[in-house]
This record gives sequence, C-alpha cells and structure tokens, in this order.
Amino acid sequence: MPEGAFFVIMVTKIVVVFGLMLLSVTYLTWLERKVIGDIQVRLGPMRVGPHGLLQPIADGLKLLFKEDIVPQAADRAIYVLAPALALIPAFISFAVIPFGDQVRLFGQSIDLVIADVNIGLLYVFGVASLGVYGIVLGGWASNNKYALLGGLRASAQMISYELSLGLSVVGVVMLSQSLSLVQIVDTQARVWFIVLQPIGFLIFLICAVAETNRAPFDLPEAETELVAGFHVEYSSMKFAMFFMAEYANMITVSAMATTLFLGGWRGPWLPPVVWFLAK
Repeated sequence: MPEGAFFVIMVTKIVVVFGLMLLSVTYLTWLERKVIGDIQVRLGPMRVGPHGLLQPIADGLKLLFKEDIVPQAADRAIYVLAPALALIPAFISFAVIPFGDQVRLFGQSIDLVIADVNIGLLYVFGVASLGVYGIVLGGWASNNKYALLGGLRASAQMISYELSLGLSVVGVVMLSQSLSLVQIVDTQARVWFIVLQPIGFLIFLICAVAETNRAPFDLPEAETELVAGFHVEYSSMKFAMFFMAEYANMITVSAMATTLFLGGWRGPWLPPVVWFLAK
C-alpha cells in the first residue's frame, strides 16, 4: 500500500471512530434521561427537537458558553489538566478495539480497526487505568474536602476492582493464546467465550460497572453526602469533560465485553450455536 494511501486511511478511521464516539457519548446522556424518566413515569427531555433529540446539543452549547469558575485556593495548573487526563484515556482506549472485518474500498484492503497491535488487551488495561489520575488530581487540586474524599474513594474503588478485572480475562487469553483483540475475535468463530467462560464474563461485567462508577458502585460521587464528589468545584466544559469521560468509558468497557466474550463484530444476532453448525 502506498504511504500516502495508508496515511489517508488511518486519518479517516481515526476521524470516523472519534466522531462516532462523541455522538454516542452525547446521546447516551439523552437515552439515560429518557429511561430514568420512563421509570419515574415522566417524559424526560421533550422541549428541544422532536422527543428532545436535540437536548444533548443544547446542553453542550450551554456548558460551552457558561462561565468557567476556578476556586481561588485551587492548584490552577492541575485543576485545568485533570479533566483532560480523565477524558483522553477514555477515547484512546478505543484505538485497538476491532469493529469489523476487512473490507475493500477503492481497490484497497482496509482493516476495520485503527491499530491491530499484538498486545492490544494490555494496551486497553494500561490506558484505562490512567483515567483514575484525572479523577484523583481533580479532587485534590480543587482544595475542597468533599472533592478530595470523592477522589480518594474513586481511586480506592478503581484500584480494588482493577485486579479482578484483569484476572477475569485470563481464561480468554489462555483460550485464544493471544493478547491481540483481533485474534481473540477470530478465535470465537466457532463458539463464543461467554459459553466457555461464564464466570469470567460475570466477574468482568461487575468489575466494569465498578470501574465506570455506575450504580450501585457510584460511591465516589455519593450525592447524598459528598455533594457531587470529585467534580464538585468544576463548571463549564471542564464539568462536561468528566461526564464525557464517564460515558466514553461505558462505551469502551461494553465494546471490550463484546470483543472478549460475545464474538466481537460477529454480533449478538448470530448465536454461537448457529455459527458452529454453519461451519
């Protein structure tokens, strides 16, 4: 493949994946508010756009133009850097997750993965664990007791479940004999690993929910006692970046669960038994 064509293909894949991630993060907030509204016998967001479909865009514009307040006693440099430290790992984790098989476009064979590295699984775990630094530093730099406690709780929770999360995929690595996520998906051509490793999948699922600070593992925020946890002093886009990181991590761990245990891009619409019989 010519060097110029390779560069264009790589940039195109990065732009497409990054754009879809941003769009998914945006509308996950809308979907969550709709589901919560339905549970509580409410309509949820309805005013902006049909069925409130433009509400996330309106919220994003509002946060973009809101006043950015920095506490007087805060460590300004770390305070500004912390949201980026939380957001960037959440997005770059998706670089090695395969989202399709090889296709041909304009005479070129294109792998539907940004980078197929032979240690993709280690890369995801390593990068994802960096996100806790943004949370801890955000809580510490705010110079607020509630933010500090929230940051310490978040770090303690993530470190606690990181070990179990790593051990839950040992069976997958042994079955596929590879750390490449593409190879792990190819190994599941006959039978998905959730069939062979049901306990591993259950442990991975629990740890993934804990790693993303979602209920019932949302103790780091603990609105009833810590106001809002580590991001209590944040406003404007810095506040939004913490939430974008949380939802991006939710997408990443969901994609990892699908890749490691549910056959990857082969999708849930093709059960493993049918695939095995077809072979």
